[in-house]
Amino acid sequence: MTAARLVLEDGAVFPGESFGAAVSSAGEVVFNTAMTGYTESLTDPSYAGQILAMTWPLVGNYGVPPHLLENGIQKFFESNQIWVKGLVVSEYSQQYSHWNAVESLSQWMEREGIPAISGIDTRALTKRLRERGTMLGKIVVDDPAGKPQDVEFYDPGKVNLIAQCSCTEITEFKPEQPSGARIVLIDCGAKNNILRSLLRRGATVIRVPWNFDVTTIDYDGLMISNGPGDPQMAEETVENIKKAFEKNKPIFGICMGNQLLARAAGATTYRMRYGHRGHNQPVILQGTHQTWITSQNHGYAVDPLRLSDDWEPSYINLNDGTCEGIAHKSKPFSSVQFHPEASGGPRDAGVLFDRFLDSIRRQ
Repeated sequence: MTAARLVLEDGAVFPGESFGAAVSSAGEVVFNTAMTGYTESLTDPSYAGQILAMTWPLVGNYGVPPHLLENGIQKFFESNQIWVKGLVVSEYSQQYSHWNAVESLSQWMEREGIPAISGIDTRALTKRLRERGTMLGKIVVDDPAGKPQDVEFYDPGKVNLIAQCSCTEITEFKPEQPSGARIVLIDCGAKNNILRSLLRRGATVIRVPWNFDVTTIDYDGLMISNGPGDPQMAEETVENIKKAFEKNKPIFGICMGNQLLARAAGATTYRMRYGHRGHNQPVILQGTHQTWITSQNHGYAVDPLRLSDDWEPSYINLNDGTCEGIAHKSKPFSSVQFHPEASGGPRDAGVLFDRFLDSIRRQ
């Protein structure tokens, strides 16, 4: 392994060893508390522009699955590529073992040109990020002569990551057993499992770019996907959502979709200190004792106090009290900040897809 180091913008340096691509890279350093699901996380567009640190100490032990297509999408990944700018782990497993693995994590990342670093005290790194908040950082890898290949810090918050991760053309996905429902999915950086979750339930899905005017086509329900970055960068999407309100057809947003729906409802969004990223976030449905353990990946949140009177918060995070969802009081419009489609994490909230489709059938 080649010598490498993680450098934070506050001057902290964490020395380690390089695996994956032997190149340097910069981005926003965030941490994920999940114990599994690194292939899903690395291909999640919501991590675009970020260097991902895994708090679980052993990573790479079950390798990487094959790149197979099913219904026109990757069967085992959340998108067609790795979106993170780099990966940080405590210990990289040199040997992997899994019935479905075809290559190692390092081989996959090397082929995709993404660097990773092991031997990092991820507990100390996580404590630093919790105390000081998310910071810019870079993985600096030595060249064959032992000289650091330094790069400049990169701030993904200054670019429209939603536009970078969205599709560029309209694509229709048809289920094996159609139910008749036609869902338009606004792709703000959509995870494949949103598509899979709808297709498994018999819905036909029309995926459209982030700034597409959805009122120009016919649909039974509108879904707004997850995505990376600052929701303020997607004001075109917000204006199109406002137009969709007039159609009075069911709308459901996930993660970034929650933030964009909230902005269309008059609320504001704000950047969190270090975000929620992991498979173990408890949320409670307002007015009940129903609690779910959810998968989350977001660095921004909704300020529910700014919602108009027709809307109300629906879910609350039990760890810090932040808003985890909103709902219209009389119309079939709702959204959640967590991921009901999570494949590498808990699936408590998968029933929300059924409820969304039920609201369409009741129209």
